[in-house]
Amino acid sequence: MNYIQNHIKIYAISALCSGIFFSCAQKPLYNSGEEKTVTVKEKIPVDLPWSQRMLLSEMKRFPEAWMLDYNKTPKWSYPTAIVLEGAERIFGQTGNQEYYQYISAFGETMIKEDGSILSYDLSKYNIDMLNCGNVLLYLYQKEKKEKYLTALQTLRSQIDGQPRTSEGGFWHKKIYPNQMWLDGLYMGEPFYAHYTNIFSKGADAEKAYNDIVNQFDLIQKHLLDKKTGLLYHAWDESREQQWADKKTGLSPNFWSRAMGWYGMAIVDVLDYLPQNHPGRARLLSYLKSYCDAVIKVQDRETGLWYQVLDKGGEKGNYLEATGSSMFVYTMMKSVNKNYLPKSYKKFAKKGYEGILKNLITVDENGMVNLNRCCAVAGLGGNPYRSGSYEYYINEEIRSNDPKGTGPFILASLEFEK
Repeated sequence: MNYIQNHIKIYAISALCSGIFFSCAQKPLYNSGEEKTVTVKEKIPVDLPWSQRMLLSEMKRFPEAWMLDYNKTPKWSYPTAIVLEGAERIFGQTGNQEYYQYISAFGETMIKEDGSILSYDLSKYNIDMLNCGNVLLYLYQKEKKEKYLTALQTLRSQIDGQPRTSEGGFWHKKIYPNQMWLDGLYMGEPFYAHYTNIFSKGADAEKAYNDIVNQFDLIQKHLLDKKTGLLYHAWDESREQQWADKKTGLSPNFWSRAMGWYGMAIVDVLDYLPQNHPGRARLLSYLKSYCDAVIKVQDRETGLWYQVLDKGGEKGNYLEATGSSMFVYTMMKSVNKNYLPKSYKKFAKKGYEGILKNLITVDENGMVNLNRCCAVAGLGGNPYRSGSYEYYINEEIRSNDPKGTGPFILASLEFEK
């Protein structure tokens, strides 16, 4: 098993004309024997767009992409893919090879020559594991490496075997039976749609697209609160979980990031769903309803959103970075793609300015930090997570969580268009 070697060679190259110093050049070793370096500026220029400033900050904090989410060893982990999606787009704009090398090194490290994926276990049927497949779809199209195709086919086979509810909704994980979570729509459906767009044709593609739209139809059917337009974090078809309402099967609260995942899932799936697909109009209607509901709970003073969306005035609740970044990305992308009228831009803009004013700090080296990120939240498991208000507001808060920095990069890119 050839991991990236845990030694970093530091280079200091003085560029007399620009006064810029380069350091932290890391030399991963690959099975091919080819040597590549990823170089990050010592001082991040403040005149770069926010998207690049944050990406360069992430690359400096985490010299290897698998380190994102504070991983100590290479791990197939969904937050990595969000940051790397931003890197893909920034590389497409700039042609700067250091961005591409950051993405490429992740693929080289995580996918062995036989196409197996480090730390991935198909038998767990964890829908979170599909999201990083988007990185491989990008790399396979660029590099055509057989090992990436093999890994992609393995991930696609998970979809075929994923346990489902009685109506065909994907369980979030095998160990969470009969449960659909908002998180899972982002983890699974953009990859499913992206893969289908590239590899599937005719009846197979139509079947897949219908299946993808059905996941959103089921979320709207079972998790939507018709009074507020918000969606609950999760639903247990069996009503067996302690957190599940015995009549509805719903979890008890509206968690900001869960709603954030769902909005990003809709706008990203629309990138790949055919224009003439009958489900497209439904997704667009869900998106408008969603954004209208999110705007109603936007903090009027800061433009941000609370950890528990509808309880802004309650003790312990706080304005949270990951959900806020996701809402801004979803709305601004929707405006740019003409999914929503331009009138929605003012709400996205207010949210983005609120992030810059209240949640972003920059250190003396130009490193950009995104503060007040909820580290993690879920339901069930051991120790048991109840989904109560007290549970959500007491989970760990940290800076520079990739579930926030990634959406911030993507939101910034939408504003930089």
